[in-house]
Amino acid sequence: MSNENEVLLDKGNRHDQKLKVERKEGEPTSAFKGASWAALLVGVAAYLIGLFNAAMQLNEKGYYFAVLIFGLYSAVSLQKAVRDKEEGIPVTNIYYGISWFALIVSIALMAIGLYNAGSIVLSEKGFYGMAFVLSIFAAITVQKNIRDTQKARERD
Repeated sequence: MSNENEVLLDKGNRHDQKLKVERKEGEPTSAFKGASWAALLVGVAAYLIGLFNAAMQLNEKGYYFAVLIFGLYSAVSLQKAVRDKEEGIPVTNIYYGISWFALIVSIALMAIGLYNAGSIVLSEKGFYGMAFVLSIFAAITVQKNIRDTQKARERD
């Protein structure tokens, strides 16, 4: 009987080992990667669905769409420039400055656009603002996860 229990325990241990995914040192967990991607998809999807259903003119929808894309790109670009500088990878001051400027401008364009939007109720303005911020934060996190995973795999 004790041999049977040992075999069952041994099988259980092997099963557990198969389920455990080996992570490299410094690599984010799968749960964190998944949460980051989910936040990005939820933020962007909510923002775009809100735009699609909004009672705005097409040029207004285009403005808010362009601001979202600009914000996402500038956030990822800035994250990469900051990370490169920290790791000793050369980054020109002009690129670093433009990256900061672009992110600040995208946030300002969103804030000014929402402030001046007379046809949008306050709750809808809040919705767009929060979806925008969530999307930008998630884009930075996804970029960081990709970079951390790449760096962890390069070490081995």
